[in-house]
Amino acid sequence: MDHSPVRKGLLLVGAMVLASCAAMAQAAARDFPVAAAPVLEDKLPNPPIAFPGGVTVHRDIVYQTLPGYRPQIVDVYVPSTPGPHPLILYIHGGGWMGGHTRHSGALADFPKVLAALAAEGFTVASLEYRLSGEAKFPAQLQDSNAALRFLRAHAAQYRIDPKRVGVWGGSAGGHLTALTATTCGNIALDPAAAQDGCVQAAVTWYGVFDFAAMNEAADGAGTQLLGCAETCPDDRLRAVSPVTYIDSKAPPFLLIHGDDDKVVPVAQSHLGEAALRKAGVPVESIYIPGVDHSFIGQTPAATRAATLQAVNATFDFFHARLGVPGK
Repeated sequence: MDHSPVRKGLLLVGAMVLASCAAMAQAAARDFPVAAAPVLEDKLPNPPIAFPGGVTVHRDIVYQTLPGYRPQIVDVYVPSTPGPHPLILYIHGGGWMGGHTRHSGALADFPKVLAALAAEGFTVASLEYRLSGEAKFPAQLQDSNAALRFLRAHAAQYRIDPKRVGVWGGSAGGHLTALTATTCGNIALDPAAAQDGCVQAAVTWYGVFDFAAMNEAADGAGTQLLGCAETCPDDRLRAVSPVTYIDSKAPPFLLIHGDDDKVVPVAQSHLGEAALRKAGVPVESIYIPGVDHSFIGQTPAATRAATLQAVNATFDFFHARLGVPGK
């Protein structure tokens, strides 16, 4: 074997050249695009998802970014047909302190439900809003309004008819649905609402209408939503209650509630229905016997029947009120 100094020198020079070439290639690979100003957009690829019926779902679309808070998002389900389509904004429940945009009651695959509604001719958006541990009322209402503003501003992209809009939610989401529907343009609750368009239909599932009449099971969640130390003063309870704002300008409502609800008493929907009727607002109601919160019945079969009754009535109501021929 040749161990001469010349041989060793050549090997060393070769190794140095190879190392230099590798370093240059690595440096070239680190030549990234740089903008002229900070870039805040999320650049991680987020491809749309295809659902049956030609529906395309755009996940985690940021509708609002506020200092000190995580970006706020909606999932948007868009039909395959050109449109423009009526918009349905779904607002999830969870006691204002939990929950997420892809669940509802006992429905085992809620995104599939929302995609089915989209397949029937609606653009459907499912909302994430600030929870009560993140921000106190009226932040949640401001978020639903902001989402509607964003969606109307992007009507062409998501094939939306901004003049045909419905809102739908259950439990805490039912409460926020009722507030969104009855406080159109209320700048005391939302300073940005002056130019907002109103909604044309609302569906509440076991929603809260009057906080002063709530039961003990929900008092803690309501207190946290309002930021009260123990009990909330009357003016705060009135401010968060949809019955305070119901007048003749409210859109048509559908109220669905189990009459054995131990979390949000069925009396809440009765109060809402009475206030809407008194104001001359078209209102339909369905009270399902023997059914608890989230349409949970005494047997799996009863839960299934109540849940499907509510879903079908909701779809039919939006077809009737927003002008899409029924399936």
